[in-house]
Amino acid sequence: MPGLDDERALRAEILARGILPRHVAVIMDGNGRWAEKRGLPRIAGHHAAVEAVRDTVQGAGEIGLEVLTLYTFSIENWNRPKDEVDALMALLDGTLRNESLELMENNVRLETIGRIEDLPREVQETLEWSRERLSRNTGLRLVLALSYGGRAELADAVRALLADRRVAIDSLDEATLEAHLYTKGVPDPDLLIRTSGEMRISNFLLWQLAYSELWFTEVLWPDFRRVDLYQGIREYQERERRFGRVRGNTSLKATS
Repeated sequence: MPGLDDERALRAEILARGILPRHVAVIMDGNGRWAEKRGLPRIAGHHAAVEAVRDTVQGAGEIGLEVLTLYTFSIENWNRPKDEVDALMALLDGTLRNESLELMENNVRLETIGRIEDLPREVQETLEWSRERLSRNTGLRLVLALSYGGRAELADAVRALLADRRVAIDSLDEATLEAHLYTKGVPDPDLLIRTSGEMRISNFLLWQLAYSELWFTEVLWPDFRRVDLYQGIREYQERERRFGRVRGNTSLKATS
């Protein structure tokens, strides 16, 4: 595992390059496998993942990222055993309360996307409390995707469009649809990171990831730290983003 010196060197390297993504999105995968490898119940992996979130958020703020989106709980996750879902909701509620002070000290603003109304009432109330408490912060925008699904987001956007009397169907374009997504006002991710070695996007930000760079790591999420985030960003910096244009336009390299 990389040490503190490696972390500092990598941070200095990516900052020296001066080309950072505005928005990094993360599929936090591998909590269950982390626990199983240690002979522990699955929920132990979710508890261990809290430190990974804390360190990653700190690292993102440290280098000046604008937006960090974490795939926290998918619509499909409701199909897990009820005791696991209940434990995850309790963990979410407790973590929001426990981390609020540190998020405030780190100037982090909290936002959410997804069908928040599906969450237990007490979790909704804690989210509202946390968002309001952190709403005046001006640093990292931490976006939690909760009860989220990319297809559900598109369906909800179309439903909102049909209900919006100001929108004429003949004038419907990409910008109009984007204005009705959960992520309205949030730049599309420049970089998607997925942990645990799986190579799929699992119904996450289907519209927004159209031109994102994808980076996959074998690290299980509970073991993920800011040095891993920095490794993903260094990989991003080494790529040329062409957006359908020809290779060799250096002005497009690793830019959003």
